[in-house]
Amino acid sequence: MTQTTQKNNIPITALFTANAISLVGNVLSAIAIPWFVLQTTGSATRTGITGFFTVLPVVLAGFFGGTLVDRLGYKRTSIIADIASGVTTALIPLLYFTIGLEFWQLMILVFFGALLDAPGSTARSALVPELAEMAHMPIERATSLIHIIERSARLIGAPLGGLLIALIGTENVLWLDAASFFISAGIIAVTIKVHQPVTHEEQEQSGGYFAELGEGLRFIYNDKLMLAIVVMIMITNFLDAVFSGVVQPVFVKQVYGQALDLGLLIAANGGGAVLGALVFSAIGPRLPRHTVFVFGFVLTSLRFFLYATYPPLWIALIFVVISSMGAGPLNPIIGAVEYERVPRNMRGRVGGAVGAGAWSAMPLGMLIGGVLTEQFGVRPMLIGLGVIYFITTLSMALIPAMKEMNRRKEMTGEGIQ
Repeated sequence: MTQTTQKNNIPITALFTANAISLVGNVLSAIAIPWFVLQTTGSATRTGITGFFTVLPVVLAGFFGGTLVDRLGYKRTSIIADIASGVTTALIPLLYFTIGLEFWQLMILVFFGALLDAPGSTARSALVPELAEMAHMPIERATSLIHIIERSARLIGAPLGGLLIALIGTENVLWLDAASFFISAGIIAVTIKVHQPVTHEEQEQSGGYFAELGEGLRFIYNDKLMLAIVVMIMITNFLDAVFSGVVQPVFVKQVYGQALDLGLLIAANGGGAVLGALVFSAIGPRLPRHTVFVFGFVLTSLRFFLYATYPPLWIALIFVVISSMGAGPLNPIIGAVEYERVPRNMRGRVGGAVGAGAWSAMPLGMLIGGVLTEQFGVRPMLIGLGVIYFITTLSMALIPAMKEMNRRKEMTGEGIQ
């Protein structure tokens, strides 16, 4: 990364701030909207349907929206997505208190709010390399800070959403939620000015929408490291979904008996990941990525074996924090590799496809996890998940393509050199 330009920290700081505000807004939506449905309809089934219409568009938008991000531009897409999320969120209380809001209308608003939010997140991520270069910041540190902000937003947003619902009511939380998206859009619009001229080569390569989508998928398929990362993310996310979506809640109910204990374990997981990302942001640029990547995944696999011993809660909390620190460097390393290897004009479609692949395995994992847990029980599932996760992640040490992540490449405006 060259440092010939004057250092400017303001744009990337503004991006981090806007991202944090938007992510907190997403968490508030994830809590307030299902609670609104439960309050207004009293139906657990409709609440579940709401969750389905929240997850489905994320997968669709990740797969099909990345090309749109590349075409519209990263800054413009981020602004449009935040404004759209703000409008769809504000329409829920507005319609409810004026002309009325039918359930099918609410599902449309939920679907389009989530559909447009995913490309916005992809677009903000795609802005990071240029802004990090302007700040003379190592890409590993920038991606670590993005991950820290994401985890922290979840840690702060979840209890904040519950507290605000109790204090000011669900409808007012939705108004506040909508405002957070508008504020995020305003910060990006005013403070971030990245000139990204389209090169002659990029103009010649530009084709139809589906041609560009196929080009992004071919890029992943032809880049052995990117392909290996996508496959590993799909497998580990599938196993994580089995655990977090089914096995962990059942385990807590059987062993500890209180929903609060589940919340504490989830918070410990998030806190450990934040600590791991903080450590990596400080020393990550000096460490071999492949070694850290494999070690981090293997460390996270140990939690399954811990749970299988049915430990006291305080021991579980301490160990979960320690094992979850391994998750801290994973997304920052993946992000750094993407930024270095993916050409600038393809960041949206490639990043979107990677995200869609990660999310696509999770609903299936929850479905299969429920069936297997009922059939085999909690302890056999924990041991089985631990063994499969450990073998899968340790195998990355032997995959030649994965070792390519150690070869740091200098980013330029046109991709990599």
